Amino acid sequence: MKNIQIAAVVLLALLQFNCKDTKKETQESKEIVETTKDTIKSVLQAKDFDTIIDGKKVALYWIENKGIKAAFTNYGGRLIGLWIADKNGKETDVVVGMNSVKGFKNSTEPYFGATIGRVGNRVALGKFTLEGKQYQIPLNNGKNALHGGVKGFQDVVWNASKVDDHTLVLTYISPDGEQGFPGNLNVKVTYTLQDDQTIKMDYEATTDKTTLVNLTNHAFFNLNGEGSGSILNHELQIYANEFTPVDEGLIPNGELKSVKNTPFDFTSKHTIGERIETKDEQLKFGKGYDHNYVLSGLKKDGFIHAATIKGDISGITLDVYTEEPGLQFYSGNFMQSKNVFKSGTKDDFRTAFALETQHFPDAPNQPKFPKITLKAGEKYHTVSLYKFSIQK
Repeated sequence: MKNIQIAAVVLLALLQFNCKDTKKETQESKEIVETTKDTIKSVLQAKDFDTIIDGKKVALYWIENKGIKAAFTNYGGRLIGLWIADKNGKETDVVVGMNSVKGFKNSTEPYFGATIGRVGNRVALGKFTLEGKQYQIPLNNGKNALHGGVKGFQDVVWNASKVDDHTLVLTYISPDGEQGFPGNLNVKVTYTLQDDQTIKMDYEATTDKTTLVNLTNHAFFNLNGEGSGSILNHELQIYANEFTPVDEGLIPNGELKSVKNTPFDFTSKHTIGERIETKDEQLKFGKGYDHNYVLSGLKKDGFIHAATIKGDISGITLDVYTEEPGLQFYSGNFMQSKNVFKSGTKDDFRTAFALETQHFPDAPNQPKFPKITLKAGEKYHTVSLYKFSIQK
């Protein structure tokens, strides 16, 4: 009996010790989480985004959900940082960007993280015709127009409303004639961080006159983390059997070409850098990959599965889902070490990539491509998803 009593006392002592130890570990974990949040927020300061542009207030906005946190500014509707844990539990910023409005304004690359419009990608000679009338977009990419002209949506101040901790709503009214486009265009973009480490991008637009619309987001990613170096060892798969070949000005020639037996075949996994230096006319024109893929239509949960890409060091994996017919894969070929990111590193050559969901480039002038025309009384609505996970 005495032995039983002694054993009970020892067990009780152990339980109390373990309880204290568990509480201590829990408290330490909470402190680590709070410290991580503070560290992340110290990278971006509200005061560095608090300014007025074109008579409108600019600010910094944060949204978060389980295991994912994102920073935005309403200048250009930009995603300027996105933090998730890598395979070792280290919080990693997978979207490159600047630490101030001034940094974005002065950047030689105008599209970092921006919401793009009215028309994403290139329009040949900046010209298009609607209902018998020709329109001219200001040229800003050689002899062509890119991403909506000289002052596209990346250079305007959006109205911003943080609906809840997970959701940021951006709205903008593009007036009739802005950058040469007809019609007053009412645009609404809703960015939501979902429970499964997904950022949902919900695009809507209406017009009072026939116009063109092709909206996207131009986040530049490095899944090993901003400032971690080259993205050439990232492993990529694009679910597309065809792409749209381009001329020297990166304007499609109207052909849908098979990726088979070309460096553009990512139907199975390849690193970005594996074939990027191959002697190929298309790679020469783009100085690497800067091409639109014709998505195969492989559906998952109602969306087209566009691509999967994995950071070789972090294990962070990005799956892209969309309702759009195309995906522009850009391998950071025009990054020139001229701009400083929020981490203090520069935008060195091929240290970030973009996967932009879209209708095809130069769609208004290519009769075989899906149309991007929006008429009065119609509603433009499309959703794309960036879903993150870990592969060890």
